[in-house]
Amino acid sequence: MITAKNSVTVYYRPGCHLCDDMMAALQGLQSELNFDIKLSDIDQAEHSIRQRYHVDIPVVEYEGEVLCYHFFDEQALRLALQHE
Repeated sequence: MITAKNSVTVYYRPGCHLCDDMMAALQGLQSELNFDIKLSDIDQAEHSIRQRYHVDIPVVEYEGEVLCYHFFDEQALRLALQHE
């Protein structure tokens, strides 16, 4: 059962159609799964993050773990947000 409000980070780039698709999918599940979306423009991110994800955006990260990149993985999101 999902209890506390969690936060996922989305590394994106403005104008990226894959990023727009990922955001739309996440927003569609926000109220059901009770999570916030924290946006991070990859071009403005710290150097190590920018190097790591530069060509892999969009990237969805939860508690330091990558849940998906390029395309949305609903099952990975649901599993990550579940609490024991």
